[in-house]
Amino acid sequence: MGANNGKQYGSEGKGSSSISSDISSSTDHTPTKAPKNHSDSEHPSPGLILPSKSSSLSSPALSSNGHETHSSSSSSAHAETVAVVHSQPGTHTRSRQSKTHHHALVDLLPDLTFLQIFSHLPTNQLCRCARVCRRWYNLAWDPRLWSTVRLTGELLHADRAIRVLTHRLCQDTPNVCLTLETVVVNGCKRLTDRGLHVVAQCCPELRRLEVAGCYNISNDAVFEVTCISLTQEASLQLSPLHGQQISIHYLDMTDCFSLEDEGLRTIASHCPRLTHLYLRRCIRLTDEALRHLALHCPSIKELSLSDCRLVGDFGLREVARLEGCLRYLSVAHCTRITDVGMRYVARYCPRLRYLNARGCEGLTDHGMSHLARSCPKLKSLDVGKCPLVSDSGLEQLAMYCQGLRRMSLRACESVTGRGLKALAANCCELQLLNVQDCEVSPEALRFVRRHCRRCVIEHTNPAFY
Repeated sequence: MGANNGKQYGSEGKGSSSISSDISSSTDHTPTKAPKNHSDSEHPSPGLILPSKSSSLSSPALSSNGHETHSSSSSSAHAETVAVVHSQPGTHTRSRQSKTHHHALVDLLPDLTFLQIFSHLPTNQLCRCARVCRRWYNLAWDPRLWSTVRLTGELLHADRAIRVLTHRLCQDTPNVCLTLETVVVNGCKRLTDRGLHVVAQCCPELRRLEVAGCYNISNDAVFEVTCISLTQEASLQLSPLHGQQISIHYLDMTDCFSLEDEGLRTIASHCPRLTHLYLRRCIRLTDEALRHLALHCPSIKELSLSDCRLVGDFGLREVARLEGCLRYLSVAHCTRITDVGMRYVARYCPRLRYLNARGCEGLTDHGMSHLARSCPKLKSLDVGKCPLVSDSGLEQLAMYCQGLRRMSLRACESVTGRGLKALAANCCELQLLNVQDCEVSPEALRFVRRHCRRCVIEHTNPAFY
């Protein structure tokens, strides 16, 4: 990316202001050498992801649109990469300047075209664009490009990266970043409560937060984010419209092992507009936490409680209070759930489209019957590893849920060809059928293939091909 309408911007110049922080493994390569004569700048800009003294092992890097970039190096695997906050390009002076200026063709593009191109770049590349010249600097930090920030990578110093980015984004609106609506830090194991504290202080317009795999987050951090830091200082910084509730709609806390009932209660009471909540493997949550969820978040459409092994039938009764809004529910491997809890869901959530009950060994044909009769719009069902589900349950499902498209019966040892034939004969829209580790005959599988021509059959029967 070459542009000569402004001064070339280097990584560290003599006298230039710079702040270094650990970020992630290298995604950008050797930084541009800076001119010797640089002046100080008032506005730092993150020129993110520069290799440290020794290049580091390649790994996912900081991005804004979900695309990960990698680079390889032959040096130590433990070396970390630093992010340098550089001064604004265009404020530097050169001791020798050319009398003639050669403009690159890219300089002829209008600003709107640049913005459209920049909108597709990951965060780290967008920050590098800000280092090219003064024009690119101004365009790269256009608020319209910064509604989303994505950080990934186990080695990423996420706390410092968040602090650097929010500092720059808050320059036009001191103390508050009004443009940032989505923060994704999945897999950033070094993220701590300090990083979320910065988000709570600076991002009152937050709508979506993903912290999957961030093991070091505690209930205290959850409280700060969901309340947008209800301290006296923060209240003075934020407008009254933000109050004690925020408009976050999407929250993914997968693998947040430290999250407890009190933390979820805080989320529910301060985020009443939640529509998507993912709590996979939050192993400390119990049925009591779900009571608060049903009371304060009536708009939830998608809820995942997979591997929350302390959740049982009482918890499903509370989830059922979400009633007509709930479309997606995952309770995979919640071994305390039985037909009793499933009956509540079936009775009060008739618009359910997706249900994952894999590994719920207490689920039987009675529970399947309740689901089939009360949730006729069901499109996807996973009851794998439910040994008490048999052909009778499948026949009920085939009779009432004829729009079923995805079905998993993996390791359901009580299922035979009779149940599969009933499904195939009535559910002609079936697109995926998983019968791996099931005792079904090749004849039954051929029957499914004849009646459901678009269906992909996943099986372990060597006689069927």
